[in-house]
Amino acid sequence: MEKFMHLYEKIRKYVNPETFPVSVSFLRANESIPEFIKRPLRDLGTSMAPCQGAGMARRYGWSIAFGPEDVGCAIAAHTYGWNRLSDDRGAIDFHLRMNYASNEKAAREIIKGFRMLDMGDDLQVLYAPLERATVEPDVILMYVNPAQLMRLIHAATFHQGIPLTGSFSGRAASCTEGTLGAYLDNECKVVTPGNGDRVWAGCQDHEMLMAIPFKKLEDVIEGLEKSHQKGIRYPIPTYLRYRPEVAFSIPLSDIFQRPIPKK
Repeated sequence: MEKFMHLYEKIRKYVNPETFPVSVSFLRANESIPEFIKRPLRDLGTSMAPCQGAGMARRYGWSIAFGPEDVGCAIAAHTYGWNRLSDDRGAIDFHLRMNYASNEKAAREIIKGFRMLDMGDDLQVLYAPLERATVEPDVILMYVNPAQLMRLIHAATFHQGIPLTGSFSGRAASCTEGTLGAYLDNECKVVTPGNGDRVWAGCQDHEMLMAIPFKKLEDVIEGLEKSHQKGIRYPIPTYLRYRPEVAFSIPLSDIFQRPIPKK
């Protein structure tokens, strides 16, 4: 759609992320998803983690939709409501076995901290590159480096001036802390991608994530534009107007006339 392409072009101009910004849409089973959009089980022959869907959208440019039959991640199946845990015994055992928690109390706190979506088990989640989205997004995911993230934070705080908050567990990050956190709170979220994002979805060491409610994306872009006009930009314009020196004392222009002191 023309609107989504326009927003993408603004993001590309002011932030220039390495991969496509990802549109995430929450749909009911009776809402139409075009036939050309890929489904993990039907088209790829396997169930997958939702972070892989976001990875395919941002790296391949694919549009891919997940329903309950497509999900191969127990955490996302629980937090998105596809297969909610009837009790937390198995989840506690997992966190203890993997040494994510030192004891049962800590494991219960981890599980209690998961954000939860309540749209029923017929939920469908559609991932697409923003500029190719065919459905109104609910959340936009942008994987960026720390300098790009700084610019997005500047922009996200432009209208209210209130610092962003986040949840930093290193677990269930893009799917739950980021996507669900932004959607449920209607606030931008800074996310440290988790182990799953890295092992299965190709997230790189230098990448951070911002999750932006789609309703706030135009405000964020306005903040980018306004500060860009004053020279606060990406790539960061480093200060270069100074006279270079060697050994912290000799002007570079004089090195053939003056000896460099021995250490």
